[in-house]
Amino acid sequence: MEQRIIISQDVAQDIAKAVAACEHDRTFIIADETTAMLCLPLISGTPCTAGAKTITIKPGDTNKTLEALADVWKQLSDGGATRHSCVINIGGGMVTDLGGFAASTFKRGVNFINIPTTLLAMVDASVGGKTGVNFNGLKNEIGVFNDARYVIISTAFLKTLAPTELRSGYAEMLKHGLISDERMWAELVNYDIMRPDFNKLQRMVAESIKVKERIVAADPYEAGVRKALNLGHTVGHAFESFSFTTDNPLPHGYAVAFGLVCELYLSCVKYGFPTDKMRQTVTYIKENYEPFTVTCKDYPALISLMKHDKKNTAGEINFTLLGGIGDIRINQTVTKDELTEALDFFREGC
Repeated sequence: MEQRIIISQDVAQDIAKAVAACEHDRTFIIADETTAMLCLPLISGTPCTAGAKTITIKPGDTNKTLEALADVWKQLSDGGATRHSCVINIGGGMVTDLGGFAASTFKRGVNFINIPTTLLAMVDASVGGKTGVNFNGLKNEIGVFNDARYVIISTAFLKTLAPTELRSGYAEMLKHGLISDERMWAELVNYDIMRPDFNKLQRMVAESIKVKERIVAADPYEAGVRKALNLGHTVGHAFESFSFTTDNPLPHGYAVAFGLVCELYLSCVKYGFPTDKMRQTVTYIKENYEPFTVTCKDYPALISLMKHDKKNTAGEINFTLLGGIGDIRINQTVTKDELTEALDFFREGC
C-alpha cells in the first residue's frame, strides 16, 4: 500500500486521520525517553491515542540494538498486540528505524505510522521504507524495507531541537541538494542554519522530502538510482562507526557531512565535479559542524569499516559520486591511494 506523507499544520488532527485510516484493534506508541517527555504531550489527549500503550526505549543510536528490539517485541506481545494493531513511532531516526522494524516483523507485520521529531528523521530515516537495527558494530546491519502507512511531518517539533540535532539533519538536506539541482543546492549552502528561519525551513524540508520520494519511487529496493541517496554515506558510515569506539561519538548527520567532504573530493579527482562548488560546500560544512579528528593511524580501521558497507559488491568498496550537481555516478570504485588522498584532504582541514 502506498505511503502517504503529510506536511502537517495540525499534528493532532492529522494523527487522528491517519490512525482512522489504518485497521487497528489496539494502538501502541513507541518513543524514546526524550521524545516521551518533550513530544508526546503534543499528541496525547487526542481520541485516537486514548488508551494507547506507550513503549519507551532508551535514546541514542547506540541503543538501536537487538536487545532493545526484543524488548519492544515483548511489550507488544504482553500488551496484546495482534496483526490488526497499529504502531505509532514518534521520535528521531533511531525510533523510526527500530520501531518500524519491530512493527514490520511482529506477527509478520502490523501497520505503523511515523511521526519524525528531528530534522534528520524528517528528511531521511522516516521516508523510504528502510528499517533496522545496528549489529556487530555496524550501522543498520539487520533490517527490512517496509513503508510506514503514513509519515506526518511537522516542523513545530524542530523548535525543541538542540542546534547539534538540527545541523545533523541538515547534512542530509545538503546531500539532497547535491543530487538534485543547482537552485536547491545554492539555497542550502546560503541558508543560515545557526539562526534558522523555521517558516523557510518548512518549505525546504518539503522540497528535500520530495527529492527522496522521487528517487525511492523509481527504485524502492536500491537496485539502481536509489543508490544516489548514498552520497556521503560510504565514508560517513565509517566515520560514524569508528566514532563509537572513541569518546566523541558522531551524530549521524555530522558523519554524513564529513563523508560528503571526502566524496566530493573524490568526485573532483575522478569525474571533474566543479572545484568551486566543492569548495563552497566544504566551507559550509567547516563553518557549521564542529570538527572530528582522525589521524593517519586511523585509516586502516576506517577502510576496514568501509569494506563492510552493505552497498559493496564483489569485495569492492562502492561509492556514489558526482560529475556535477545532479550528475550522479553510482557503483563507483576508487583506488586505495585515491581514498587515502580523500582522507588526507579531510584530516588536513579540507
